[in-house]
Amino acid sequence: MDRILVRVDTDEGYVGWGEVRAFLSPEATVSVIEDGVAPLVVGQSPFELEKLRRQVFIEYTNSNMFFAPVEVACWDIVGQALERPIYEILGGWTAEHQTTMKHRDHVEQESGPGEIEFAYALGILSPEESRKYARRALDQGYSVLKTKGGRDWRSDVERIKAMHDEVDGELQFRLDPNQGWTVEDAVRVAGLLEDSGIYLQYLEQPIRVDNHGSLASLRSRTKQPLAANEDTYIPRNMRRMIEANAIDVGVIDITPAGGISGVREVATIAEDSGISLAHHCAFDLGIRTAAILHTVYGTPAINLPSDTAYYGWADNIIETPFEIEDGTMTVPEEPGLGITVDRDAVEQYRQ
Repeated sequence: MDRILVRVDTDEGYVGWGEVRAFLSPEATVSVIEDGVAPLVVGQSPFELEKLRRQVFIEYTNSNMFFAPVEVACWDIVGQALERPIYEILGGWTAEHQTTMKHRDHVEQESGPGEIEFAYALGILSPEESRKYARRALDQGYSVLKTKGGRDWRSDVERIKAMHDEVDGELQFRLDPNQGWTVEDAVRVAGLLEDSGIYLQYLEQPIRVDNHGSLASLRSRTKQPLAANEDTYIPRNMRRMIEANAIDVGVIDITPAGGISGVREVATIAEDSGISLAHHCAFDLGIRTAAILHTVYGTPAINLPSDTAYYGWADNIIETPFEIEDGTMTVPEEPGLGITVDRDAVEQYRQ
């Protein structure tokens, strides 16, 4: 999984960082950011984020994904300049409040001050191998496990049943086939799981995007909650799905939303309509993980555990990698993103 790191320097000496996955290729992604986005923002104030995000326009493409790491880097700079962590600028509670009160209104389980709960993200393995990971996730304190769906929906059902059996129903499950099923496939999967007494936390994006009528029809035919992920990446789709009564949950993402400001805009639409939210995982390193922590902690509308595969990295590019304890990570309290990039590690791993 190729990652692109974006560094934004200021004339006052502040340095902000952003992170994004590669689209098409690392070279193509870097080219769009350097040749397309940078000329539109260089020379302007990082404090004027609403102005910047509205003027970044690249004809014939959605520029949000390329602007997102720059936007996050600007938030990092703003926090450093104000000597405040990003979550506090977003409206989160101060460190003083955290030591005396629980700021967990928007997460289902009780956690300590400054902690965000995550769901254990798992790829497609055999039912027996999946059992081992379900047990591991439960033993490590996670309450939710998300797994992908594949070409054989029958195998997906067997994997969920095996994991559910292994943990005696003590984990909730999310199943994500990434638009890979027909409505008929999704109905069968949902029904078979219901027949086994298994109710997912949600079934994520089972059919293709921009098919909201069929998604609404599917929702009426199953007791399994339906979530949209890739559909939320398309501007105005959240509102359209809500109007169609097509979803129960939105799985949103900083990158396609165009940054922290964009994802909060989508979150407001969902919250006003009573739609639950989680944040997506894209095999994030420490920079984007920090951005997610601040965003979730400062956005009460994101009320479900967010996905993570952070546990799987053998190394990282921040000096103090995050630790996962009891399925949670702690929000940094230092200014900005609150992380320090390890330049030596970046040089070691860069292409």
